[in-house]
Amino acid sequence: MILKNDLILRAAKGEDIERYPVWLMRQAGRILPEYREVRASLSGFKELVETPERAAEVTIQPVDLLGVDAAIIFSDILVVPEAMGLPYQMIESKGPWFENTVRTELDLKKVEFDFDVEDRLAYVLDAIKITNKELNGRVPLIGFAGAPWTILCYMVEGHGSKTFSESRKLLYTNPTLAHELLSRITKVTIQYLKAQIKAGAHMVQLFDSWAGILGTEQYAEFGLKYLEEIASAITEVPVTLFSKGAITSVEALAKLDCNTVGLDWNMDLVKIREQVGESRTLQGNLDPCALYSSHEEVQNLTNKLLDSFSSKRHIVNLGHGVYPDVDPEKVKTFVNTVKNYKIK
Repeated sequence: MILKNDLILRAAKGEDIERYPVWLMRQAGRILPEYREVRASLSGFKELVETPERAAEVTIQPVDLLGVDAAIIFSDILVVPEAMGLPYQMIESKGPWFENTVRTELDLKKVEFDFDVEDRLAYVLDAIKITNKELNGRVPLIGFAGAPWTILCYMVEGHGSKTFSESRKLLYTNPTLAHELLSRITKVTIQYLKAQIKAGAHMVQLFDSWAGILGTEQYAEFGLKYLEEIASAITEVPVTLFSKGAITSVEALAKLDCNTVGLDWNMDLVKIREQVGESRTLQGNLDPCALYSSHEEVQNLTNKLLDSFSSKRHIVNLGHGVYPDVDPEKVKTFVNTVKNYKIK
């Protein structure tokens, strides 16, 4: 199928673009009343993720309602540990919760990694196929997965955490076990991303949400090593690596076999461009809280961000996911400001 708008793919590959592409992390849901209406018709978040037709519906909503240049499949990074034998619950106002965790060699024996990924995660792949059919080439579709370190955090901790101290403790007390778990997650993630691409994803992104809780050396050993393995294995479509908070590791991240490096709002875009040069596309990095400003200020802040670019190798986004109580009209102001901006 020929894409009518391939801006984001061209930007990721370093090809010429007539304007900067724009999308938002967590755009599929949260802020949209239309999403909440779909969610309310089901038993909860997991049913929405696991029902391909409804997942496709909410994936497409931000394309129709916000005018973004890409869709990202509505799913969750925790479908991978569930497929590996650790089912989770999504508890309202509390987040994910795992009944079983991996903290010993005995626990690791329960973790599967040699299974048919396409069969076990068929509901995600079906949602991708349905979404592409409904989009009919209007914009590309982004597939995604959680990075191995972030997935390990949930599998070891069993829930969200401010410190993920159990996960970090494991790196000191049993690094062999940590590496074995990371290796298993990596193998499954590669198969999963390749299955998403086979189903129709035009590019993929790895989310390392908890990269910033590790020091530089630890992140090189327990984070970057496995990102490199995944990025090197994905050769079919552009790859984006987003390691939130890993400020001291961005230069190393940009040396991996990826097209795009995602930046959070704490990262200095100008300095990072100087560090990585023209070899990589950068994605980001407006502070999500900037969208609480007035429409005029959202426009001013967005233009300031755009004016700071010294390269066409940029995909415009927030520095993290859009917050659920942001006014969708402010998001439209952000998107439209980017789309109306003339590249100098």
